[in-house]
Amino acid sequence: MLKVKVLLVGPREAGKSVLANFVSESVEGIGSYSPTQGVRILEYEKPNLNGNSKGAGCRFELWDCSGDQKFETCWPALMKDSHGIIIIFNPELPSHLKEIEMWYSCFVQQQPLLDSQCLLVAHHKPGSAGDAENLSLAYPLNKLKLIHSNLEEDPEDVRMEFMKYFRSIVTLINESREREEMSIIS
Repeated sequence: MLKVKVLLVGPREAGKSVLANFVSESVEGIGSYSPTQGVRILEYEKPNLNGNSKGAGCRFELWDCSGDQKFETCWPALMKDSHGIIIIFNPELPSHLKEIEMWYSCFVQQQPLLDSQCLLVAHHKPGSAGDAENLSLAYPLNKLKLIHSNLEEDPEDVRMEFMKYFRSIVTLINESREREEMSIIS
């Protein structure tokens, strides 16, 4: 079974844990806000996401990383062997728009990750009047895939977007393995 490690990073109180719980179908920690201390790892399996007949599906590790920069010394250890980065932010907070540039710099640019391995999620909290259309991001964030999540209004659209992203990561991993195997053979 293919193992895929994806980090969920971003500013404090952006909704990382809520989205990690939602995507992994976990009920852990549902309720009032409780800041993540360091990291929380959720594991779950998707049987038909592998895309090829060789494997029996995928085991995902969602690393729900604290948005508190006091844990910055742990970031290199968290990044080790990761296959993808999901940067989650609240688009209604101007400070988050500025902060996500730092998260991109630290977690995507400092690793050998492609921009296609990164997903930006503008998470609209319950009851927000989020304007999904007028979000302008600075370079290099504007070249990343951006989705808007609103679990009250369109939970299945959010789940579908995450599954598309996970499929793209699995495809990249499989292509990389095939190239590696071919280089060994030839």
